[in-house]
Amino acid sequence: MGWGYYSVDDRAARAASVGYDTKSAREIFTQRNINNAMNPHGITVRESRDSVEHPNSVAIILALDVTGSMGSIPHHLVKDGLPKIMGRIIQSGTPDPQLLFLAVGDHECDSSPLQVGQFESSDELLDKWLTSVYLEGGGGGNAGESYLLAWYFAGFHTSVDCVEKRKQKGFLFTIGDEPTLPEVPAVSLERLMGRGQQQTWSAVELLDKARKSYHVFHLHIRETSSGSRREVMDGWKQLMGDKLIVLERHEEVSLVIPEIIAATLRKDAAGKTAAAGTRSQTEVIL
Repeated sequence: MGWGYYSVDDRAARAASVGYDTKSAREIFTQRNINNAMNPHGITVRESRDSVEHPNSVAIILALDVTGSMGSIPHHLVKDGLPKIMGRIIQSGTPDPQLLFLAVGDHECDSSPLQVGQFESSDELLDKWLTSVYLEGGGGGNAGESYLLAWYFAGFHTSVDCVEKRKQKGFLFTIGDEPTLPEVPAVSLERLMGRGQQQTWSAVELLDKARKSYHVFHLHIRETSSGSRREVMDGWKQLMGDKLIVLERHEEVSLVIPEIIAATLRKDAAGKTAAAGTRSQTEVIL
């Protein structure tokens, strides 16, 4: 996937015509159960591929917590957050972003703890997948939410040219206000996916797997009662280190994500340049 271009102007015109600015989340997100196109059951792989339009694709995954306290994030994105993210990524010098939406809930409590879109580049298709998300609004009084399912899917069910052709990692952002559940049992994965690596995985194992192909970040939102708990942030800090980004309000995601991507790509490019220089010096010495 990944055809077409992102036009901020075209998107603004379409948003005005359908009333994204004035409609409530319930009016925009009309799914009352999971959209069949976003059901992960039976999915083998989601692909981010280079094309004539996008010769240097960069795979980006946004995994949105859609439990009760976090439904505000998809609503923010569809109102104006997503155009800000895509526009700033492109303006910062990354012309070929391809973005995949995941929606995560709670595999211990919810009927739809994982929803999966496609990697897309165009404003129209990205809006299509975003507004197809089912805001289940579930979750429970257990140990957290299923952010680890995003790491599972990225690690085992994506294939991206930026890694496979250029050894350039993509980006994976989980966004929410709860801890991650510590593990996902094999029986839950079999029920959810129907195929794949059906064994019990810990959050640490899945994070390590996702990090082989992606720069993995967690954006922790403090504005809710759960998000403000010190022990929740401490747990994420222990798990993520400097890849934990703490935000006061959910609207900050549209500013922070492009900044992280631009800074990381600059760092990657500098590292490659330094490595190339070292190789050249070694060749001269030899």
